[in-house]
Amino acid sequence: MPRGIHEQRVLAAMAKVPREEFVPEHLRAASYADQPLPIGYDQTISQPFIVGFMTEQLRPQPQDHVLEIGTGSGYQAAILAELVADVYSIEIIEPLAKSAETILQRLGYKNVHVKIGDGYQGWPEHAPFDAVIVTCAPDHVPQALVDQLKEGGRMIIPVGGPGDQKLYLLEKEKGEMRQRAVSPVRFVPMTGEARKD
Repeated sequence: MPRGIHEQRVLAAMAKVPREEFVPEHLRAASYADQPLPIGYDQTISQPFIVGFMTEQLRPQPQDHVLEIGTGSGYQAAILAELVADVYSIEIIEPLAKSAETILQRLGYKNVHVKIGDGYQGWPEHAPFDAVIVTCAPDHVPQALVDQLKEGGRMIIPVGGPGDQKLYLLEKEKGEMRQRAVSPVRFVPMTGEARKD
């Protein structure tokens, strides 16, 4: 698994979190295959490498408060919960949000807060965030997420339409966003009310 992932804290978190708990029962035999798996509602749990890669790129620190857009199964939130102080995770599909919250509570993750809502709006009540991770692809970087990122904060986000997405790492410096493309990717589209900025 360490292909391209070198941060020991990230690897340790991935070794600790039981991925099979976040995978539908009939697919549990494939829990540790390095591939995305369907979790219902046209959504997927990302392949382990992508979860590890995005987490490492975010450079999570123990004191960080992180915003996640797209809770999905809850697996990415659990990985982050091992590495940061608090994870605020938003999911627009109510059954997925409730299922993820149930699993995370059962596994003892008290520092993950799940909300049913529109990820395009972020979670202003808990802003600003040290880092933002987006696990679904909008066609542009939502301005609300930029506004809710702390000065010096990091955001990892896939942007683009089907067949033409890139993963971007953005960093906020003096109120401006510096961005660089880090990898071509393929994520489910982000749903919600896309406010064109």
